[in-house]
This record gives sequence, C-alpha cells and structure tokens, in this order.
Amino acid sequence: MTIITLTTDFGLADGYVGIMKGVILGIAPAVCLVDLSHEIAAQDVRQAACVLARAVPYFPAGTIHLAVVDPGVGSQRRPLLVRAGQAFYVGPDNGLFTLALAEPVAQAFELDRPAFWRPAVSRTFHGRDIFAPVAAHLATGVPPERLGRPIADPVLLELPRPTRHPDGHIAGQVVYVDRFGNLVSDVPAAWVAGGRWRCEIAGRQIVGLSGTYAEAAPGALVALIGSEDTVEIAVRDGSAAARLGVREGEPVLLWPMS
Repeated sequence: MTIITLTTDFGLADGYVGIMKGVILGIAPAVCLVDLSHEIAAQDVRQAACVLARAVPYFPAGTIHLAVVDPGVGSQRRPLLVRAGQAFYVGPDNGLFTLALAEPVAQAFELDRPAFWRPAVSRTFHGRDIFAPVAAHLATGVPPERLGRPIADPVLLELPRPTRHPDGHIAGQVVYVDRFGNLVSDVPAAWVAGGRWRCEIAGRQIVGLSGTYAEAAPGALVALIGSEDTVEIAVRDGSAAARLGVREGEPVLLWPMS
C-alpha cells in the first residue's frame, strides 16, 4: 500500500484538506493518507520545509509527500515533482523541497502534463486541481517522467548552516519553534558530544546541557539535546519562545567550558 503524506497551511476549518483527500481517493482508493501537519504558519515555506525534513526519515521507501504551502499560487511559479532518495515530493516550486533536492541523486520534474490534472484548474487551489491528482497518479504507478519534464533549476531556499569557529565556539540558529514553544536549533548533537557548554540566546546564558526537561526546576530555562538530535532550548513547564520573545532565525551560540 502506497503512503501519501499531506502537509499544508490550510488548517482544518474550511474543508480544503478533506477536498484534496477526496480527489486523491477518487483516483487511488487504496492509498494510505497520513496528515503530517495542516498548521504550518500561513505561507511559511521555510517552516514547511523544516517539518518535512524532520518527518521524511520515518516513512518507508516509496512514500509520496504532498505539500502545499503556496503563496505564489496562480502566478508563473511551476508545479513540481521531486524524486530524492527513496521518496517522492509533489507541490509548488518555491523552495519547499530544498532539503530533499540536496540529496545526491535528486531529480526535479515540472508538472506540465494536464492529462494528469483535474479537467478544470482553479487559479487559487492547485492543491486540489494539480498536486492531489498528480500525487494520486504517482501512487498508482505512473512514473515521474510521464507526469512532467525534467528540469535542472528548481527554486532553492537559502537555508542557514551552523558553523564551528577556531576558538571552539559554535554559531547556529533557531530553525523551528514547536507548539510547546521549544526552540529547535540547527546545531547537531555530535558537535557538542562529550563536552561542557554554555549556551547563549537572546541575551540569556544557560550553563550546561541537561539530559531531559525534567532535570530543570519548574519554570527554568534549559538547553538540551532534543528528539531531532540537535540542541534545543526550552522552559520547563513553559514556552521558551514566549519567555525569550524569539522565533526562527534567532542566533544560538555555544561556548566550550573548561
């Protein structure tokens, strides 16, 4: 059974997600549909790219990831299919699949075959009229080469990368804020393994990395290795984002302690 995941900024109040599922099931009734998130901040392509990157490794080979966060819908932006690693991605060509396209053998296809779309295409709902039917046809075994033409210039986001400096300190930044207000950074756990560190963020200092949230006193600001294997800043029983007044892009510095 083929899996199709769905990631959007649609929310669940208006029925848009259900409509896309109806289109998919009308073409590929045997697929398994999995909702990753429909609470992406409106038009936040970078957040959606991060959510996808965090989730994809946990799905089996051949999974199709349908993502629609599309501020350019109805414009000249291209509809896109990506084959990368053992997964497929369908959605707008606006940088949403930047991390997938970094795979060594990733291939991108512009979806230019209307025979695989709905007969009438709205200028404002390509999720229903282009992306959902294409994902469904892909799930039934139609190869990417029949769904679109190969392209070599998909849109890529300029994503930050952590750096290690000669004096030993590490500079990264917050790349994701979860619903609990935890600040997920891009600093890999491997970079801080076996050492003692002082974390700086938004003018605050946190001495040492905790093993769990519960090691800190209630209300305390804490740095630890989160479930994504990166440094994370949290507040025990609270929200670090609210406490510090920060969001994605906030610098995170780690200094070695003797």
